[in-house]
Amino acid sequence: MNYNMECEKILNSIDLAHKPSLLLHACCAPCSSSVLEKIAQYFTITILFYNPNITDYQEYLKRREELEKFISLVGYEIKLLDCNYDKEKFLAMSKGMEDLKEGDIRCYQCYQLRLEETAKMAKAYHFDYFGTTLSISPYKNSQWLNEIGKTLAEQYHINYLYADFKKKNGYQRSIELSHAYHLYRQDYCGCIYSKVERMKSRRLQDQKLV
Repeated sequence: MNYNMECEKILNSIDLAHKPSLLLHACCAPCSSSVLEKIAQYFTITILFYNPNITDYQEYLKRREELEKFISLVGYEIKLLDCNYDKEKFLAMSKGMEDLKEGDIRCYQCYQLRLEETAKMAKAYHFDYFGTTLSISPYKNSQWLNEIGKTLAEQYHINYLYADFKKKNGYQRSIELSHAYHLYRQDYCGCIYSKVERMKSRRLQDQKLV
């Protein structure tokens, strides 16, 4: 399935005089930037900051504060719904998968964890749609994300916003907006395993330069 095309079909079907509500899971300000630019006119949006994978609390706070800053700077009429910091739930989920590389099944389970919480809250608070900004990243598996979203939509009886936001220069646009608004751009997803993997990669690069 072409998930970007599916997204555009949904957007084009919306009556702008009666915008549906969307609970949009977001991981950070940079990933939210071009996504919101694309879809903000079509929905009444509440952003859900649910990211138990961010295992360092100071990093968690920094990303949340940066998201709050971006929303205020761009002037979107968007609410931010923060969840409790819940890294223990992520660590319990990833038990036995600590040594897997980024992009392996641990990431699938992480997507599942965050998207299911979004679907549950969207259902509880009577949103019309739920979705996520995660597909903006070239490091995230859009097929997995949308397959999980489809399953949860059927399970919780709520519409899912199919998307592959990196398409049509979406990722490049997020970089441009990050520079324009001086946003903090992290170089790892947030979990300790990704951080260690990035550190190893940087060390290898440094050794090659010596």
